[in-house]
Amino acid sequence: MNAIELSHVSTAKPVLLGDSLTELEVMRDVSLSVPEGEILALIGPSGSGKSTLLRMINRMEDPTSGRIFLFGSDIANLDVKELRRRVGMVSQTPALLPGDVADNIAYGPNLRGEPCNPGDYLEHVGLERELLRRPASALSVGQQQRMCIARALANHPDVLLLDEPTSALDRTASRNIVELILRLNEKLGLTVIIVTHVMEHAQALATRVAMLVGGSLIEQGPAVDFFESPATETGRKFLRGELAEDGR
Repeated sequence: MNAIELSHVSTAKPVLLGDSLTELEVMRDVSLSVPEGEILALIGPSGSGKSTLLRMINRMEDPTSGRIFLFGSDIANLDVKELRRRVGMVSQTPALLPGDVADNIAYGPNLRGEPCNPGDYLEHVGLERELLRRPASALSVGQQQRMCIARALANHPDVLLLDEPTSALDRTASRNIVELILRLNEKLGLTVIIVTHVMEHAQALATRVAMLVGGSLIEQGPAVDFFESPATETGRKFLRGELAEDGR
């Protein structure tokens, strides 16, 4: 079954050009499926719509047209709070809430009046329980990113969205996050959609790849096929590092 499915999704955003406000189309007729338990790497040049796609799945933005489904249910018909519990999102820069690590991890369950053992989720992401009473701001950036993943896991999500989760990390911390994502996918069967510019990470993580250029879906399919032999010249140029921002 598909965990996430996009059907003919388009979206436009208002932009100021000179003195006039106009609608800029940032995604055009994208249809994409992510089977349950898969890791999808969203790749493509900057400004191609990857982060916008994640925000639409989490309903931080709504498409101009088209539909998005979570396990067959149109997300437009789901309660937003329940959707965001089931679809966790971790941003490029760790988003810290006031308080200590335990407060951050238990935030979602506390809002719903549900029990939560923050230490269990710290262990899920490879951090020590001794950090629970440390201010979240006192953690290293790598630890903060792991804590944000633990906070998402505390909501028992079906899908985890990761927007450039290693961009602010050094090589060792980045490798730790990659290994963590693989472990969570294997142990929890978690469906993951990750935006990344690092092809080494995409190749190490992904079971599937979707490539966006200029708001259009250029390729999608098994990761091994893409990295061995992209189906399009655009995909080949991207892997060679020859693709300009406009997709040429």
